[in-house]
Amino acid sequence: MKIKREEFHMDFITEGRVGMRCPLLSFLLLAVWKAGSGQLHYSIPEEAKHGTFVGRIAQDLGLELAELVPRLFRVASKERGDLLEVNLQNGILFVNSRVDREELCGRSAECSIHLEVIVDRPLQVFHVEVEVKDINDNPPVFPGKEQKLFVSESRMLDSRLPLEGASDADGASDADVGSNSILTYKLSSNEYFGLDVKTNNYDNKQIELVLRKSLDREEAPKHNLLLTATDGGKPELTGSVQLLITVLDVNDHAPAFDQPEYEVRIFENSDVGTTVIRLSASDRDAGTNAAISYSFNSLVLPLVMDRFSIDPSTGEIVIRGDLDFEQVNLYKIRVDATDKGHPPMAGHCTVIVQVLDENDNVPKITLTSLSLPVEEDAQIGRVIALISVSDRDSGVNGEVTCSLTPHVPFKLVSTFKNYYSLVLDSALDRESASDYEVVVTARDGGSPSLWTTATVSVEVADVNDNAPVFAQAEYTVFVKENNPPGSPILTVCARDADAQENARVSYSLVERRCSAAPTESACGPGKPTLVCSSAVGSWSYSQQRGQRVCSGEGPPKTDLMVFSPSLPPCPVGVHTGEQQDLNEDHCSKGLNSDPCD
Repeated sequence: MKIKREEFHMDFITEGRVGMRCPLLSFLLLAVWKAGSGQLHYSIPEEAKHGTFVGRIAQDLGLELAELVPRLFRVASKERGDLLEVNLQNGILFVNSRVDREELCGRSAECSIHLEVIVDRPLQVFHVEVEVKDINDNPPVFPGKEQKLFVSESRMLDSRLPLEGASDADGASDADVGSNSILTYKLSSNEYFGLDVKTNNYDNKQIELVLRKSLDREEAPKHNLLLTATDGGKPELTGSVQLLITVLDVNDHAPAFDQPEYEVRIFENSDVGTTVIRLSASDRDAGTNAAISYSFNSLVLPLVMDRFSIDPSTGEIVIRGDLDFEQVNLYKIRVDATDKGHPPMAGHCTVIVQVLDENDNVPKITLTSLSLPVEEDAQIGRVIALISVSDRDSGVNGEVTCSLTPHVPFKLVSTFKNYYSLVLDSALDRESASDYEVVVTARDGGSPSLWTTATVSVEVADVNDNAPVFAQAEYTVFVKENNPPGSPILTVCARDADAQENARVSYSLVERRCSAAPTESACGPGKPTLVCSSAVGSWSYSQQRGQRVCSGEGPPKTDLMVFSPSLPPCPVGVHTGEQQDLNEDHCSKGLNSDPCD
């Protein structure tokens, strides 16, 4: 695999074209054409602004600039179709609107924009991945400007007080990832407290103040400390929070849970009221100082409050709102166990609720491009339509397979993950079948599986592949002598199995010769007048009234006519007449109906 590196500068678009270059920012893009996969790869930094150069996509795909517009070059994306655009004049892929990685991919370690590049005449499809690289644009943020802690003066040395750590803004999806999201903590210098940071499951950091020196409320009733969080980006970004510690008297034992962290798994779509976990804490004090009330920590996000509730007396956490794996699959719930002493003291734990996926999303089928109608002489392998499938579920529940209705001259060809081409698999014959209703079925791997269908109507276009056919190959006509001019002789009809213009039949006469070897006894004295045919498409004859013409066989005939089975399709036949010229079109005059009907 060859790697092509290009160094470039940020471009700005003016009136729809790549314009002036801005020297304020330059960065390195990596364009990789994966051998055999048909996929082009670019990368850009997040926060890239309008006009940022991404890559010379036409050149990298081997397309000439002059053919982009005639071949209907276009780019499509299911994620955000307006983020990237191509300048059809120079074939450059550029950023059309600001790219915010956190908005696009949340906290996912990998983030990319998948593009489908489609050109017609002939139809081709290319797949392009544009990786959005994270930049350190979010400083650590604590839930509030200050955290209030209450500590009994009788608290034992090495006692631990849990703190709420920092996260990106609002703890929501607009967070940095990778090294940019790794946080280190530092506590301002003091003689009473130290800092201990541990990382538990699911990157859940447990931050605690550790009591290093015994407290004396009368000597120092309050302590103000500064907790600072620093991320691992370059340059580093920091955030801080004030710790307001109040030293309490009297109630000197806080409730304690059996363990600092509990992990629970529960299926999405579980009924409201379903029990998640029942917590239990104990307090070494007696009487009201040991009476415990359970509650969610004040720093718990509103999203958690909407989905769960806790019984203050029993510590039972139950579901109060719909759980949807596709929206949120992990909840971190901080729980306080507070006694009823004066002043009250609290113990803390974290409940991690992992939501398990169920097969509750039906696969989705999308037709992105159609090449219709299809000529009946189209070559096998012709691409008829482009089909993509998706399923919001995960694991086997989100694995989709596609199939077609049987006994159709088409098949599905996989072009990329969840992308298919509907192609011609056998020869077409419009006269046998003029159209097809092709049903595509997408079925996921769940148990039971869910499925959906989409119908593609394929019209077969006619080509002129059938010759006209007469009702019979030969007609025999007997003509009475002395027929008056204008008398009907014969009406013939031919049919064509093709359609529209290809089925319209025109008629012409084909030359047919006769020869005669007149004798004195058979034809009488004098030189007979022979009937003569003209060029293909018409015929004429001349005859003197009353003169006999020799046919070469039998007795002399007064009238002799030569004709082809391919006579004009008119209801009135062609007749003999004195000095009549049959080069004119007899079928264009007075024809109101089709003689074949």
